[in-house]
Amino acid sequence: MLEKILTMKLLNEKFAVCRLNKNELIADWVKNSDFYSITKTSDELSIVCSQDSIASNIKCEKDWRILKVEGPLDFSLIGIILALKKISIFAVSTYDTDYILVKNKDINNAILALSNERYEVINQENMV
Repeated sequence: MLEKILTMKLLNEKFAVCRLNKNELIADWVKNSDFYSITKTSDELSIVCSQDSIASNIKCEKDWRILKVEGPLDFSLIGIILALKKISIFAVSTYDTDYILVKNKDINNAILALSNERYEVINQENMV
């Protein structure tokens, strides 16, 4: 039997990717999520967090699921590619690991594609 390349864990919640004005302050609703990521550039402020936390007036793309790569990862590792299966992703990286956001409608195909490439996917819900 072939060894698994990496283990990934499907997080339970649904998430959203939000776009705010580059000069906006970080609102308290962001911090209501167990997972959130904030990126500020000279053009915008992007926030990934639980979609249940988001204020109604915020521009966002909802219905993302997160596959957490069980780390820590070595910086020399090459990224996971789902593009060959035409599955869009939004990636968030931390010092220790990567989080791959996949639209909920594509999560079953993503898990199948990863499993076929010897990635282990742990589903906390035991169903998707």
